[in-house]
Amino acid sequence: MRGFLLALACTWTLSVATAQGLLPVPASGAPVAAKDFLARAKRVVDAAARPAAPWNGPRNGPRAQSGKHIAVVAEDLRNGGILGVVDGVLEAARVIGWSVKIFDSAGAADLRQKMLANALASRPDGLIIAGGDVRTLLPGLRPFAEQSIPMVGWHVASRAGPVPGTPVAMNVSTDPLEVARVTALAAIAQSGGHAGVVIFTDTSFRIAQEKSDAMAAIVRACSGCTLLEVRDVAISHSQELMPRTTRALLAHYGPRWTCALAINDIYFDYAAPVLTQAGIPNAAMIMLSAGDGSEPAFLRIRTGTFQTGTVAEPLNLHGWQLVDEMNRLFAGDGVTGYVSPVHLVTADNIAVDSGDRLLYDPDNGYRDIYRRIWQRP
Repeated sequence: MRGFLLALACTWTLSVATAQGLLPVPASGAPVAAKDFLARAKRVVDAAARPAAPWNGPRNGPRAQSGKHIAVVAEDLRNGGILGVVDGVLEAARVIGWSVKIFDSAGAADLRQKMLANALASRPDGLIIAGGDVRTLLPGLRPFAEQSIPMVGWHVASRAGPVPGTPVAMNVSTDPLEVARVTALAAIAQSGGHAGVVIFTDTSFRIAQEKSDAMAAIVRACSGCTLLEVRDVAISHSQELMPRTTRALLAHYGPRWTCALAINDIYFDYAAPVLTQAGIPNAAMIMLSAGDGSEPAFLRIRTGTFQTGTVAEPLNLHGWQLVDEMNRLFAGDGVTGYVSPVHLVTADNIAVDSGDRLLYDPDNGYRDIYRRIWQRP
C-alpha cells in the first residue's frame, strides 16, 4: 500500500488538486467524479485493512548494551496510545536488561518542563519522550543534550525519523499523513461517498494539525461529501469539552452530521455516550480515528457502537522499537529510521493481530527478531 500511496501522492499543502494527494483531481481543482473517487478510496482502504504483513524492519544491529537506566517522560498516561507505548517500552526493557522510571506530565503545560527536570535529576543514561511536541519541549531537552544523553521519542513531530533542529535522534511513528489519508478515505468508502463530516483536532500539536488538514483536504475533494467543520478541542481537556461540544454540533447540524473523524480515539470516549443519550442510532453516525487504536476504540468497533474504524498504531511494537533505537545510540550506531506500515482496524478484521485482546499487535514475530538482534533469550 505504501508504494501505491507514494506513487499517487503530491504535496498536500498546496491546491486542492495536490493537497489530497491520493486521487486524481481535474486541473481546475474541482472535486473528482464520485464514482471514480469512491472506487479508488476503496482500493486504498482494502489494502490498509489487510492483516499485518511479514516483518519488514531491521534484522541486524548491536547486541544489548546492558545495565542502562532510562527516563520516560509521558505527555499524558490517560491517553491510551501513550500508555500502550510505555507498556511496550517496559516490556522490551525487561528483556534487554534496563531499568525504567516514568514521569507523567498529565497533559498539563505547566508540568512538561518540570517532568523533564525531574527526569534529568534521576541521572538517566537515555531519555524517551512519549507524546508531546518536541519543539515545545526544547528548553527542557537542552540540558540532556549538554550532557550527551541520547534521546528518542514517539509522536513528538509531524514526521517519522530524526527530528532536524532538535537533539531527538528518532521520532518513532507510522506516517501521520498516510494515517490521515486512510482514515478520511475509509469514511468516504463506508458512507458510499456521501459523508457529512466533522473533524476533531488539537492545534496545539503540529502532528495533529497536519493530520486534520490532510483529512479535511480529502473530504473536500469528494464531490458527494460535505466538510461541516473542523473543531479544535484540546486532547488534555477532552473529557470536559467533548460532551457539550457534541451536543452543540448535534443541535447545529442535525441529520447533516453523519461522520466524525478525529486525530485520536480519545475524543470518541466522550462523544459516543452523548450520541447514545440523544437517541442517535449507531447506523446514523460513523466514527473513524486517525490514531491510536485504544482499548475503548476496539470495544466500540467490536460492539458496533458508532465507531467503525481506527488506524491503529502498533503501540507495543513501537515501544520495542524505541528501546532498539536507544540501544543503537548507546552502541554508537545510527538509528534505523524504520516506519511501520499503516493498518486500519474495522469490524471485519478486528479478530486478527491481537484484536481479540483489544489492541493492534502485529503477528509478525517482531519480539523474537529484536531478541535475536540484542542476543537476549
